[in-house]
Amino acid sequence: MSVERKIVHRGTRFTTAFARDCTGSCPAEVFFDALSISDKAKVATLFKMLGEGQTSNPTKFGDLGNGLFELKSFQIRIPYAYSPRERGVVLLTHGFMEMKDKTPPTEIDRAKRILQDDENFNKVYRITDSKKRKRP
Repeated sequence: MSVERKIVHRGTRFTTAFARDCTGSCPAEVFFDALSISDKAKVATLFKMLGEGQTSNPTKFGDLGNGLFELKSFQIRIPYAYSPRERGVVLLTHGFMEMKDKTPPTEIDRAKRILQDDENFNKVYRITDSKKRKRP
């Protein structure tokens, strides 16, 4: 059984993908799909900037600490992290609407939990894939 990541954008520096939670679903994808068309366009622009490594604008890209970052478009927030096991891959954890400047600790904890779930989910499928692969 082969499981591939749901890719959001392939840039020249990074590939942006949705992280999976313990159920195998992608909370960031669910959030993104629920956005209005205009908000999707704004966030898609941020995906492209992230893929090109253009993350120096602090009004669009925030550092949450401990290797966790966030995309920001007005009240829309999408936490992300660079994959520790896959070079050049950025994982989007989930999304939420934020009225204040500071990201709530509950959202940071949720992002960390999703990243851990994603790592565990990939370990299971990596083992399964290697045993079922046919040799040429």
